[in-house]
Amino acid sequence: MNLEELNKNAKKKRIERVSFSASLPEDVRGVFADSNCAVKYSSDPFVDIRKSIVEMLRYVKVQDWNDVEELIYCYIALNSPEIHIYIKDAFLSLASPLDNKRDPTYK
Repeated sequence: MNLEELNKNAKKKRIERVSFSASLPEDVRGVFADSNCAVKYSSDPFVDIRKSIVEMLRYVKVQDWNDVEELIYCYIALNSPEIHIYIKDAFLSLASPLDNKRDPTYK
């Protein structure tokens, strides 16, 4: 493989990856206010966001729907609009027992 082909392959791989996360919005005041955010590059944003949501729910020990709404707000505020569909799908998959049983990340 020559240098030009290597550069093409590297560029293609960079394009396929998706980034999500940034810094926490200043108006977050609830249970997630002290949380840290990380930048994540992903080739499968749905699975990675879903895992991240589960980790946050377990770490913070969410008590009520207000906590869930705050978490949804954080994910939406931290990510670009093209990632929002993955966030929506990940949250909805966690809310549906049927989706949970079919999902390979379900534990």
